[in-house]
Amino acid sequence: MQQQPIAVIGDLVWDVLVKPDVQLQLGGDTTGQILMTPGGSAANVATWLARLGSTASFIGSVGNDVSGDLLIADMHREHVATHVVQLPTHPTSTIVVMIEPTGQRSMITNQGADFYLQPEHVPFAALRSVRHLHVTAWSLFSEPPRTAVLQAVQTAKAAGATISFDPASYQMIDAMGRDAFLAMMDAMPIDIFFPNRDEAAMVADARERDAIATWLHARWPHMLVVMKLDADGCMVSTPHQRQHVTTIAVNAVDSTGAGDSFNAAFLHRYLHDGDLLAAARLANRMGSWLVQRFGARPAVDEDFGQLMQ
Repeated sequence: MQQQPIAVIGDLVWDVLVKPDVQLQLGGDTTGQILMTPGGSAANVATWLARLGSTASFIGSVGNDVSGDLLIADMHREHVATHVVQLPTHPTSTIVVMIEPTGQRSMITNQGADFYLQPEHVPFAALRSVRHLHVTAWSLFSEPPRTAVLQAVQTAKAAGATISFDPASYQMIDAMGRDAFLAMMDAMPIDIFFPNRDEAAMVADARERDAIATWLHARWPHMLVVMKLDADGCMVSTPHQRQHVTTIAVNAVDSTGAGDSFNAAFLHRYLHDGDLLAAARLANRMGSWLVQRFGARPAVDEDFGQLMQ
């Protein structure tokens, strides 16, 4: 019997990754690595869920153009069930990812078709048969697509699905305003929260990990918090259990998509058997494997197979 899908709603875009060989100078020229690859935080999560063996589906919008055609075809190749509308009014989005020598990245995003998902584009009937829905805040910082995504969340939850949420960007939370962001979170029945260290600190208005977790559980008592800590692993926290889970030390090449792959690995394991710490360890290994490679969706290899065992 086929398992109910894990659905992801949000962005499906092209990533253009740029990693200069030396520090860029204003008006200067240099060489470097440049890669154009399918991306989007939500689509990355769906892809890694499918690669790990979960039944995954994706909901979103792209342009009615060649770029959109290629992205949809790639999701099919990755064995992700797609509910993607192609909009004639807006082009498919592109993100330019600037990567530092340390592997840390900064992004510039144009507001293309993925920002214009409307309620009439959402497959509400399909959402009533999913076991889990994952959402990223990239689809909530502006209207549209906020209403469409919030309606998707409420529909899936009413049908019995669990909900996970990644706050996506501390800079965008700051631009939106902390109070507005908290009110938006209050409107969602979030079961699993996936912030990184900076996002968690901004949401909770605190810096120390335990203080952050205590504040989050006071506001949302039933929410599982999985805080991503980069090279320090992660912290998993419930109102009754809190544990720091370390990870292996690696030489990071590119952090693009590391949080997305982490989320996918955690959901893949946790939704399978509910083992919180096993899910955290798998997610740490997934993120560590990814940052040693270029891009958000590098091809799986022998190291990946061994790491995931």
